[in-house]
Amino acid sequence: MQKSNLRPRIGVLALQGDFEAHMRMLSEVGAEPIAVRLPEQLLEIDGIIIPGGESTTIGKLMVVYDLKDILLKKIQEGVPVWGTCAGLILLAKETDNALAGQPLLASMHIRVRRNAFGSQRESFETDLSVPVLGEAPFHAFFIRGPS
Repeated sequence: MQKSNLRPRIGVLALQGDFEAHMRMLSEVGAEPIAVRLPEQLLEIDGIIIPGGESTTIGKLMVVYDLKDILLKKIQEGVPVWGTCAGLILLAKETDNALAGQPLLASMHIRVRRNAFGSQRESFETDLSVPVLGEAPFHAFFIRGPS
């Protein structure tokens, strides 16, 4: 892990999905995003984000690009990791309906169910009132979320 007064270097797995959104947000909060497509890009990072997308595709690409083992090693060494949507599926130790042979990192003590609430058509956006965060409504996205 890099130790310095520089911005934290956060690797974003950039194989498939909306990794650009994570990279933009990391820049906005002062981190240095690193688009990770090759194993050597994981050597000097302070954290890892595995974004949403399609978990089967991301898993297969992790194997093709020799990223799976080094990602597991980094996670086991204690490098902070965050998975959103498909990234969370890849990290879960228990996946109720993963495809047979689907490459997973299986490193987080959680249980997930792929597409638990149905198809992409079940996704929606809405404004929420969150008083603790202020008076303005907050626009929220629910991907395959229950309504």
